[in-house]
Amino acid sequence: MGQALGCVQVDQSNVAIKETFGKFDDILEPGCHCVPWFFGSNLAGQLSLRVQQLDVRCETKTKDNVFVTVVASIQYRAIAEKASDAFYKLSNTRAQIQSYVFDVIRASVPKLDLDSTFEQKNDIAKAVEEELEKAMSHYGFEIVQTLIVDIEPDERVKRAMNEINAAARMRVAANEKAEAEKILQIKRAEGDAESKYLAGLGIARQRQAIVDGLRDSVLAFSSNVPGTSSKDVMDMVLVTQYFDTMKEIGASSKTNSVFIPHGPGVVRDVASQIRDGFIQANVN
Repeated sequence: MGQALGCVQVDQSNVAIKETFGKFDDILEPGCHCVPWFFGSNLAGQLSLRVQQLDVRCETKTKDNVFVTVVASIQYRAIAEKASDAFYKLSNTRAQIQSYVFDVIRASVPKLDLDSTFEQKNDIAKAVEEELEKAMSHYGFEIVQTLIVDIEPDERVKRAMNEINAAARMRVAANEKAEAEKILQIKRAEGDAESKYLAGLGIARQRQAIVDGLRDSVLAFSSNVPGTSSKDVMDMVLVTQYFDTMKEIGASSKTNSVFIPHGPGVVRDVASQIRDGFIQANVN
């Protein structure tokens, strides 16, 4: 009934294009308008002012000859004041935008190698946005935002990049492991040297204590038993040590069999050998 009476409704976030006898006449804002068809007026169509999004996938080649697919997301909308240009000048807005995106991406990416393409994707997006803004403003459209949402190298290239990254990490891990083993060996060697040094100190102190004890025993025995010499005391000490050794060998169940000469004259021979060894060492 409204259209029969020449009344039309324009929805919110839309504008309508009014023509009179096929010629552009006016831009109708949202609301109710009178379009008397009997005077040659009619609505050519409506144009949305909402922000629209176009995702463009563009395949191109980088400077180092790697094929990548760049995914760009273009957000755009018609300008209300230029609705007539947006309605009449372009028959396929999305195809026009896509052509400009292809042109800019394929002019920018071949100047960069693969790593730089990832690093400078914001610069690529800015170049696309500037070119689109300059071109589409003549057609009554505004570019709201341009985003490079993804850069997809060839699958084989991605596998190669992952393998290179894995190899680099394994090399670092191997170096760290080798460095750790080196430190462990150094610390183990330092500990072994310290242990041997301390063992040597212990043996030296033990021998010093034995010598001091023997000296004190000889002096005490000589002073308390008249007529005895240092040689007599040493012979007695050697005899005592000899029998203590024989006792330990016999008492130990894990000791291997040891065959040594044994008899009354053995102690005298052992004492003579030790005494001769000391004398020879002093002479040398």
